[in-house]
Amino acid sequence: MTEYAPGISYNEKEIRRWNVYYKLYIDRVFILQMTTDLYLLSLAGQIMRRTATRRKLWLGAAVGAGMGCLCLMLPVFTVGGRLLLGSVPVSMCMMCLTYQIHGVRSLLKASLLMAAAGFFLGGGMIWILNRLRAVVKGSGSLFLTLTAGALSYLALRAVLQWLLKRREDTMRTVRVYVPSLGQEIRIRALVDTGNHLSDPMSGAPVSVISGKIARCMTSCLSREKFHAVPYRSVGKQGGILPAYELPEMLIEEAGGTLKREHVIVAVCDTGISEESDYQMILHPGLLEN
Repeated sequence: MTEYAPGISYNEKEIRRWNVYYKLYIDRVFILQMTTDLYLLSLAGQIMRRTATRRKLWLGAAVGAGMGCLCLMLPVFTVGGRLLLGSVPVSMCMMCLTYQIHGVRSLLKASLLMAAAGFFLGGGMIWILNRLRAVVKGSGSLFLTLTAGALSYLALRAVLQWLLKRREDTMRTVRVYVPSLGQEIRIRALVDTGNHLSDPMSGAPVSVISGKIARCMTSCLSREKFHAVPYRSVGKQGGILPAYELPEMLIEEAGGTLKREHVIVAVCDTGISEESDYQMILHPGLLEN
């Protein structure tokens, strides 16, 4: 496979044009693209907390590599233009096949995550490849590129696992009994050390729940237990949050379960997105014995 590129002579006495051809071996391009797509799918799945079988991972990577090679062979634009225009639909197809993600918005978000992973993976590959070429002389560029990609992937995966573990250390599961449902609901909560909300009358710590969770537990939010909690935000005007007192709340910890009574929770419709991983901001004071 070849690519035409025009050239210009810079001789002052003579201006001449010549043709330059770049030779691409499609089999090597396919192998490099498939391994890179495999790494990117794995990293994106870890970020999104989605799992897939090895068969689906390989299938998504192979389909992505095949579509990428087809984009290269299209007789329009330059090579960079074809790859740029084809990157979004190709990554969306890979995500749909591998992780069963549907919907344009969800696929676009997944594609952006995959692109971000590709940015760091590519940077690591270039850094490692330059150092490998300084040590290993001669041919074997395909082997060196695959080695650099594997090392970059392993390093990036280790960093990602460390970051996700740190994030998990700040997450808790909260259980609240809802009388109208006759059962407990489980809420994913983020422990925010910057949360200094407190009840102005009693000084009790105040946690924050989303409007989505508040609608699920309206029977727990009694008007007799209403509190008005003032708040201030950096760069924004302060205000008053409606808050209610829950009779009991259970917080799951690694070492057991903490039981807290008469817990005050404020409802904030704009502070927590309904698509967020957590639906509650837990006051760190509730974790103290």
